[in-house]
Amino acid sequence: SSKIRSPEVQSVDDIAVLEDSIDFSLAKTISKIEEKLEKGGLPDCLHDDDIIPSVGNEIGAEAQIRFLKAKLRVTQEELDSVVSECRKKDDENQNLKSQLKDMEEENTRLQRAISMQRSQTEKYKMLSQEANRKSDELQQEVIALEKVLQ
Repeated sequence: SSKIRSPEVQSVDDIAVLEDSIDFSLAKTISKIEEKLEKGGLPDCLHDDDIIPSVGNEIGAEAQIRFLKAKLRVTQEELDSVVSECRKKDDENQNLKSQLKDMEEENTRLQRAISMQRSQTEKYKMLSQEANRKSDELQQEVIALEKVLQ
């Protein structure tokens, strides 16, 4: 008997379960239910879509409506949560895009600075080599003049 679930447990478990229906529309489902209730009959969608568990046939229309409203409320809360999370992710994405743009601009600026520094380094290397060459020539000239003086 412990393995058999009571009808109350089954219906409670089904409340938090999301349906795997791609074309599911809360507004359409609600309007269908309301139309059927106004006509006095129980909506067919309660049985066809298997929204209410198998014990749904054994409970009254009011209980089924309460069940559907509870399920709708849970689904709406989940939807609100997903929408909120999506907005947060969009904001974070925009923030990251802005940071990326700033980093790319900084990278470009630093690349230009590096390029300028490299060209200046090459220029100073050339000047240093030229100064060393002239210094060597002058040293050779000094040695030659000292020999002449002796």
